[in-house]
Amino acid sequence: MKALGTGGVKSSQSSLERGLLKASAIALGSNMGDSQAILAAALENLAQTPGIFLEAKSSWYKTKAVGPPQPDYWNGCAILQVEILPQTLLKTLLEIEQKFGRVRQEHWGPRTLDLDLLLYDDLIVDTPTLQIPHPRMRERAFVLVPLAEIAPNWLEPVSGRLIQDLLKEVDTSDVHLVMGN
Repeated sequence: MKALGTGGVKSSQSSLERGLLKASAIALGSNMGDSQAILAAALENLAQTPGIFLEAKSSWYKTKAVGPPQPDYWNGCAILQVEILPQTLLKTLLEIEQKFGRVRQEHWGPRTLDLDLLLYDDLIVDTPTLQIPHPRMRERAFVLVPLAEIAPNWLEPVSGRLIQDLLKEVDTSDVHLVMGN
């Protein structure tokens, strides 16, 4: 499996043979600073993290921000193969956000980096600190457009519907391709 970054190929054949890798989908967003560079560097950080293998990344899209007035977002998604538990993956995503200067001051406010855990295999989790699938992903075009690009046939476990079918039910008029994959 080829990973992005200077590390080249990350081999995990023995883990693959044992079936220990779990597919995971994440959303990435940024609307502060050099969003393109921040998002690329965040993917690089993920690819260099032990137990995380970058399988695919979507194109980048520009979208209107949800919440208070703020700059447009750059959004995309990535598919990971992971050897870590979902709680550990979430902790890793939060640590990477902090590394890039993420400060949680305002709900849905502007941010240098936003990493959301969308899906983890076919797992459904509902705890105070972790919800999988992401509770609002089915209504967000800025998530479904890039996710459908790289995982159209992934079955969202709560609705039992394919990502490509969920995409048909949202308004995508404010999601604009800015950089193809």
